[in-house]
Amino acid sequence: MRWRDLTLVDLPCGGRLVIACDAAGGIGPKERDVIRVAGYVIGRFTARVALMDLLAAGAQPLHLVNNTCVEPDPTGREILQGICDEAALAGLSADQINGSFEKNMPTVQTGLGVTAIGYLAPGRSLRTARPGDLVVAIGRPKVGAEVRLDDPELPDLPLVRRLAGDPLVHDLLPVGSRGIRAEAEDLAASAGLEVEWAPAEAGFPLGKSAGPVTCLLVAAAPSALQGLALTLTQPWAVVAQLR
Repeated sequence: MRWRDLTLVDLPCGGRLVIACDAAGGIGPKERDVIRVAGYVIGRFTARVALMDLLAAGAQPLHLVNNTCVEPDPTGREILQGICDEAALAGLSADQINGSFEKNMPTVQTGLGVTAIGYLAPGRSLRTARPGDLVVAIGRPKVGAEVRLDDPELPDLPLVRRLAGDPLVHDLLPVGSRGIRAEAEDLAASAGLEVEWAPAEAGFPLGKSAGPVTCLLVAAAPSALQGLALTLTQPWAVVAQLR
């Protein structure tokens, strides 16, 4: 069963497997990469996208698989280190990470695919927004050369884990290449609701790609705003309300 960008598998013993994935190409340290960054950086961001999708859905990460389309040394090991460091923020150890490198052919451009597998326990349902919820965008959409690992404006895995435990937060949806508008409409549609956009969309570009999840949508009760204002360090704005 497909739900948003996730695959859900009902288990005979109860509960569900939740599967998320992401890919990156042409970004890395190789000579023909379009955007040149360290292998460690692309490993961090690609793992972050898949793991954030799991956490936002309320699933507990179990395992991460990486398909690293470069030689093992040095590029592959650098990418793997980034993957491991990001996965640790989601509670995964090195034993819960598996994958493969390209060991036969020389490569001149970086390619990486990541699949994250999580578990949704019996009795736990997928998050659903409610009528009257505000849609809050956290982090401004950024893509390509705008994206930096040390950017304090980016939402991260610890933030998603914290928000997932807030009873006033009813739904979470990471924003990627489709942008805020498309993701907010999906968030509303999955709850049978409609989007009422805020005036001027609060200064956040609705159609711009958010690259490797540089923006996060939160559907929350209006009473949650005070707590968000006190705790968020990233830029944020109310972009819509759900009816």
